[in-house]
Amino acid sequence: MDLDAYVAAHSHTWARLERLVEQRRRSGAEADELVDRYQQVATHLSVVRTSAPDGELVAYLSSLLGRARIAMLAARVPRWRGVGRFFTEQFPAALYRLRWWWLGCLAGNVAVIAVMMIWLAGHPEVEQSLLSPADVDQLVNSDFESYYSENAASAFATRVWINNTWVSALCIALGILGAPVLYLLFNNIANLAIVGSIMVRHDRGELFWGLIIPHGLLELTCVFVAGGVGLRLFWSWIEPGDLTRAGSLARAGRTAVTVAMGLGVVLFLSGLVEAFVTPSPLPTWARIGIGVLAEVAFLTYVFTLGRAAAARGATGDIGAELLEDRVATQA
Repeated sequence: MDLDAYVAAHSHTWARLERLVEQRRRSGAEADELVDRYQQVATHLSVVRTSAPDGELVAYLSSLLGRARIAMLAARVPRWRGVGRFFTEQFPAALYRLRWWWLGCLAGNVAVIAVMMIWLAGHPEVEQSLLSPADVDQLVNSDFESYYSENAASAFATRVWINNTWVSALCIALGILGAPVLYLLFNNIANLAIVGSIMVRHDRGELFWGLIIPHGLLELTCVFVAGGVGLRLFWSWIEPGDLTRAGSLARAGRTAVTVAMGLGVVLFLSGLVEAFVTPSPLPTWARIGIGVLAEVAFLTYVFTLGRAAAARGATGDIGAELLEDRVATQA
């Protein structure tokens, strides 16, 4: 192919797309033309890559198409509508489609916590090897309860949110390796099991559960969701199905980012509960009730809104209009 002749024949189309992209406002006809020109230039890029792969021209057309994709998305989806669609379609659909991964992670971790607490309760020598009698006495009689109220609620909520978001993000980000996710989850539940067994052995079980359950149900569910999604990311390149390993990993990775963004909001709500409800003077049954309601609300969100969104075809992946063009349409 004569590259110079091809550029001369189609440069006017590229220039027109440039002008449409740079316009702040477009009429209905111009918005339709933007889509048409985008498809034409995508075809031109495909032809150039196949027949005359000039690096500079490929970079220019790729950049132009990227800016055009953003312009088209902005023209079709107002900002707040996009946020609404994320929380009514993408995030719940991703949670629902990945439900067996994180429900399995949740069930497995709860079982391990239960076994560890039962075993630790029957082996008090382990407790003695971890903490001195003075440390145990301080934990049981003051430290555990004061942890939730020794700082200002707003500052405590922020700290808790950042910490839990960081743990969840690590579970997802390190999911590609598999084993680090299991290590993070084990450390998380081991601390809970050790402190819980100590509190129960010293007849402070009611205080322990009364302070853990209000925020812990939703908080731990989020961590287990992150763990399950991280393990699914690992499995995506182990067993890619009908995709290439890179394609399977890319798709799972994009969905994982959707889940991570949504979990940040859910963990913020969990942090508010931990900072304002857990240490509050409300009776224990009321605080636990709030925690149970928060957990039920989350599960209802997943299994009603998420199931409906998945049935409509939502996957949690980004829209096709934002993916790289891989094939030509029509010259």
